[in-house]
Amino acid sequence: MSSNLGFTTRRAVLLGSGALFAWGYAPKLARAEGRDPRFLTIILRGALDGLAVVAPVGDPNWSKLRGDKALTLEGAAPALSLDGFFALNPAMPNLHRLYRAGEAIVVHAAATPYRERSHFDGQDVLESGFERPGRAYSGWLNRVLASLEPDTHSNPRGGNIFAVGPTTPLVVRGAAPVMLWTPARLAPAPVDTVTRVLDLYRHTDLALARVLEERIGLAAIAQENGMEPKLSGGDQQRRPIQELVRSYFAEAAATTAKYLASPEGPRIGALAFNGWDTHINEGAAQGTLAFLFAALDGAIGAMKSNLGDDWRETVIALVTEFGRTARINGSEGTDHGTGTVAILVGGALKGGRVIADWPGLKETDLLENRDLKPTTDLRAVLKGILKEHLRVDEHALEETVFPGSEMATPLSGIVTNA
Repeated sequence: MSSNLGFTTRRAVLLGSGALFAWGYAPKLARAEGRDPRFLTIILRGALDGLAVVAPVGDPNWSKLRGDKALTLEGAAPALSLDGFFALNPAMPNLHRLYRAGEAIVVHAAATPYRERSHFDGQDVLESGFERPGRAYSGWLNRVLASLEPDTHSNPRGGNIFAVGPTTPLVVRGAAPVMLWTPARLAPAPVDTVTRVLDLYRHTDLALARVLEERIGLAAIAQENGMEPKLSGGDQQRRPIQELVRSYFAEAAATTAKYLASPEGPRIGALAFNGWDTHINEGAAQGTLAFLFAALDGAIGAMKSNLGDDWRETVIALVTEFGRTARINGSEGTDHGTGTVAILVGGALKGGRVIADWPGLKETDLLENRDLKPTTDLRAVLKGILKEHLRVDEHALEETVFPGSEMATPLSGIVTNA
């Protein structure tokens, strides 16, 4: 399939193998206001540890929960203060600068309506926009596109959805036509031998086992995104795996931004990054998760840089299927949880805020004595952005985009033009 876009190369597109775009007209109502808004959702697949991204350093029970693994404002890797109560992971200086500039918002203790612990079902709810899994074969992003009245002078290409990847993700499936461009996928590196060795070391040398598990996790992320690192060798091999993942995040984000910034490009879309299922050796401050946060922070920086002047018309929502346990487990990781964070970035935001109805971290405050209790419906966050930024009708948001979400009142005052 040929794109005939003229502003990027096929190789650049293939590097963004997790990227997908709603290829539509600009919203007519927004055009009438003299705006040309962009909206992108970044799906962080695997269940993001929101407490490791934005730590409640002002909560007296925070350090009790995570002990010496808790991010604090002191120590070798101090967190970046946001508002005195919350602090950002130190691996994310780009996001911190955006927050200080009023171009980022953190919504804490947020979650979809899903309350179980299956990645498959959690992602189904996140991407379909329905209250329960298995109810739909269309995604809320596709239904957003269908609900907008287009400005017919803005994009002669029409209302298609363009997806890059081996399959069409649920979030873009629906009535709007889908164009799928599948990049060549490299065969996964064989790991059977490594798995057997890992099982042996779990019983004889737990520290070494955790190092191997970390490297296997990084390799899996690389493989999921079409790369083929090898697992043999020592620390010299670990660095190339990290470089592959960091490069993938940055190049996928940069390619996405170039599409959004093009006069003939999309205005609405999504991008997926895998790798957030951190059961083992999480390392929020200096380990694997800190590295992934740094890669994501680089991707955010690449988005801002490549959007140029169009950054001021942009809102990007980073969301995940659910959170992780409030406590660190015996393998120095976290298990499937509930409440987490949604992160919003973009020049169109009224940012520099943490939005949270904070539930507390005492044992009696935790959901099922293990999870951060969700107090904000993620659908309310997304509905607020779609209503204020893209001018999606509120009735369409409740009935079509997020059916059954009448109780999830759209958050207001999120964007500058509200």
